[in-house]
Amino acid sequence: MRYGQRTRRARGLVLGLALGMWAVIANASASDGALHVPSPDWRDQVIYFVLVDRFDDGDPANNDQGAGEYDPSDPSRYSGGDLAGVTRRIDYIKGLGATAVWITPPVAGQWLNPGASYGGYHGYWASDFSAVDPHYGTLDDYRALSRVLHGQGMYLVQDVVVNHAGDWLDCTGDADPARDCRLRTDPQGRRAPLQPPFDRNDPANPDERAAGIYHWTPEITDFTDRRQELDFALAGLDDLDTRNPAVRDALRASYGHWVREVGVDAFRVDTAFHVPAAFFADFLHSADADAPGIARVAAASGRDDFLAFGEGFGSDAPFDDTQARKLDAYMRTPGGLPSMINFPLYGSLGDVFARGAPTAQLRHRIESMLALHADPQRMPSFIDNHDVDRFLAGGDVPALKQALLAMLTLPGIPVIYYGTEQGFAERRASMFAGGVGSGGRGHFDTATPLYRYLQSAIALRRDHPLFSRGVPTVLADNPAAAGAIAWRTDHDGESALVVLNSAGHAALLDRVDVAAPAGTRLRGLFGIDGTPPDLVVGADGRLTLALPPRSGMVWRIEPPATGVATPTTPPPAAPTIDPIQRHGGTAQPTVTGDLYLTGTARPGHAFQLVVDGNLEAATDVQADSDGRWRATVRTDGMTDPVLAHRVVAWDPDSGTAGDARGFRVALDWTLRADHADPRGDDTGPTGRYVYPLDPGWRGLHPADIERVRVWTAGGALRFELTVRGISKGWNPANGFDRAAFTAYLQLPGRDDGTRTMPQQHANLPDGMQWHRRLRAHGWSNVLTTPRGASDTDEGTLVTPGATIAVDHAARTITFTLPATALGQPESLEGARLHVTTWDYDGGYRPLAAEAGPMTFGGGEQDGARVMDEVTVSLGRAE
Repeated sequence: MRYGQRTRRARGLVLGLALGMWAVIANASASDGALHVPSPDWRDQVIYFVLVDRFDDGDPANNDQGAGEYDPSDPSRYSGGDLAGVTRRIDYIKGLGATAVWITPPVAGQWLNPGASYGGYHGYWASDFSAVDPHYGTLDDYRALSRVLHGQGMYLVQDVVVNHAGDWLDCTGDADPARDCRLRTDPQGRRAPLQPPFDRNDPANPDERAAGIYHWTPEITDFTDRRQELDFALAGLDDLDTRNPAVRDALRASYGHWVREVGVDAFRVDTAFHVPAAFFADFLHSADADAPGIARVAAASGRDDFLAFGEGFGSDAPFDDTQARKLDAYMRTPGGLPSMINFPLYGSLGDVFARGAPTAQLRHRIESMLALHADPQRMPSFIDNHDVDRFLAGGDVPALKQALLAMLTLPGIPVIYYGTEQGFAERRASMFAGGVGSGGRGHFDTATPLYRYLQSAIALRRDHPLFSRGVPTVLADNPAAAGAIAWRTDHDGESALVVLNSAGHAALLDRVDVAAPAGTRLRGLFGIDGTPPDLVVGADGRLTLALPPRSGMVWRIEPPATGVATPTTPPPAAPTIDPIQRHGGTAQPTVTGDLYLTGTARPGHAFQLVVDGNLEAATDVQADSDGRWRATVRTDGMTDPVLAHRVVAWDPDSGTAGDARGFRVALDWTLRADHADPRGDDTGPTGRYVYPLDPGWRGLHPADIERVRVWTAGGALRFELTVRGISKGWNPANGFDRAAFTAYLQLPGRDDGTRTMPQQHANLPDGMQWHRRLRAHGWSNVLTTPRGASDTDEGTLVTPGATIAVDHAARTITFTLPATALGQPESLEGARLHVTTWDYDGGYRPLAAEAGPMTFGGGEQDGARVMDEVTVSLGRAE
């Protein structure tokens, strides 16, 4: 043991455990408001996630602790939310349908970070893991929350941190702590945490270095380096050596305290990927008499299924399972975490519903999680949280409703981030009137459309256990575009069909085999726009549906009571499509220009050709007197040569569809512009802007554009940016970070755009107007039109967003937009493109006279958020 003996506090926290007193308390009924209640079946729970400081202020007397940390007008400071505020809103949360409340860490923390000039209002910078922070209230306030929840038949989930404390250490290397690390004093006058042994952090003290409580390491710069991920400082926070027995003892003692003294029912474990998976076997199951494992403490209080679910921050690229396998490894480590948050599912839900990616990506994610994970029903799922952009920051309300319905009908424990039911778009805005971002009013309205919708969608899940316990089988998807996806879920003799159309246009779902006999009735259970009508499976055992835009519907599959399907009339024969020909008449699976189709139908019969399910863009066709037909279909909305497209002949009068034909498209891209931009001009419009102080910016200059190349293919657009450096230090989903690119496209021959550059405090140069605006950074990909755009509003969302490709070696980032995303222009000749750089974190990062760790410097607060900018005109082919 590197730290001589356990503290008296650790021993005191477990006093009485051996007497078995908790087993007696655990027998109390939940209706009594007891601290200790038996564990629920976690599969059936719906969790509401609260950031305590931003939820509700139940006791204004504890807001300001006198260290300059409280300022409800500043998003980096405490706003005043507390445990009493959460307690008085339990009826609001329960009314939504949630059965458990997850709160951010309530522990005593570092109130202001001396390195970042940022507040610890969120609770993740601990100074004492075993005490309640005075901003949140008292231990009695926390117990009161537990009793109220348990009295309502609900459960309490506490966020815990085992990877790090606050930020008192500043290390520039990891070879010699005495040389490479120094201590900083925070505004509370502290240079270390309050709690032993975490207070032993002085790199100049040989005894404290020998104690080995910390790793004494600099900040992580490469998340792909496992040693850095485990041992280096995440965002500069002081990294604990969780292999040290003294650290393990103190963490078990501290967190066991909350289970015993408050009655916490589950833990969410922050930054689990930054701790060895084997640590959790000790954390949960240690037989140490003085500081037993958390699962042992929980069992002694009557909780035989204490759920601990870890955070593994990282989404997978489409059709990739790297992060999912990493999550699974943590759950399969003997004695380790029984559950992990399903981050890969979060990424797919956002890509498909907010950004218009092909629904095949969600199919892959559903099938992958069922194949990889032993118990996906116990993995919490979410669509946004406090660490990522709100769904509505890059998606609209119809997409939000679809993502919620998908989450609530798929395996996993749904987590609703506070404010989602009120339409929040800002990541950490306050629910209560006095808090930052609240707009001066409270947001606890139970009559809002989103609250009512979510209430009904949660009720669907809770009324039908097959959604929380069943196994879905994906029946149909769209491999090329936004559109239909359908899955059937089965459990214990009950079956349901879930169908969604992620596109902003009507979509065809053709000839889906629902694995039910002809004549089987499908009873409408739920719909985003009202309960859908009942359906009957066709004579061929299939369904064909024309789905409204952004729709979501659920049916219960009810086989005939007699077990014999009701006979149905066979549909008329559908038109047929000949094998696809490319230019010149040679049969090929891939076309390079417009798609030419021929086929047969009843003489004189009129029908439609539907490509990738898009009914809005269907081509009207009529057979001649010989029963032959021909048609031409544009392909400049199909920019990815890897994607498989399909075309089907659809008769809307009879509701029949023929066999589909598949094809691929490899567009002939033409270079329209190649513009070199000077190196070193990433200094803003005044020439005096500087990057934030964090070395990740200044070392790489990720906002310095050196070259722009632009290609077109019909009405499709592709542009490539060569930048001075590309950072990926924060493990970004899109492959680059510390830079946001905002591109403004002026379409040719139009003057109905706007010059305003939303949220960038600037206007487009040279009288230019924009008709499409793309904002992309490490975790966002948002395309908008100017309708509704203003200085503060980004405009109206359109999908799909751009396809993004990053080549780190070449220092290039390439964005591709199909013609369908640009309004289907015939040509882009004469268009203009204006590209700007800055950075984004739930909003464009602030600008000040002096740079800060996360603040750009050298300008006025309301100065233009533009570090570098380039304008190119798209002329004829070069």
